[in-house]
Amino acid sequence: MSMNGSDVLLMVNTGTPETPVWTAVGSQRDVTFEESTEEIDVSSKDERAKRVLAGRYSASVSLDALFVPDDTAYSALQTAHRAGDLIMVARNVNSVDEESATALITSMSQTMPDQDGATISVSLTIDGTWSAVV
Repeated sequence: MSMNGSDVLLMVNTGTPETPVWTAVGSQRDVTFEESTEEIDVSSKDERAKRVLAGRYSASVSLDALFVPDDTAYSALQTAHRAGDLIMVARNVNSVDEESATALITSMSQTMPDQDGATISVSLTIDGTWSAVV
């Protein structure tokens, strides 16, 4: 059964690593969670068919939201990005924090168009893997 994308949110830890406080980035419009595996080509001259092994796993998140300057989660992202610090994030589905990970913010941008809503875009690269929230 399909689901409404509005039921999935990116949460940011605004507490401590020991006692996370998961806060949704305000006014989210779109969030994309991507996971990929590089392929290692182990083909040989012995056969025509390509043979592969699983290589490095990676995950990333991209977020688009309305710009809310006093949003607590946005401020935490901006502070971590400017300091070059990793930040804890979580995937929340139907009001349940399902998975968390540590991430590096690789880019943040603000768009301030004339006669339209101001927006932000954030790109994060996951450090390691996602793990179940306990």
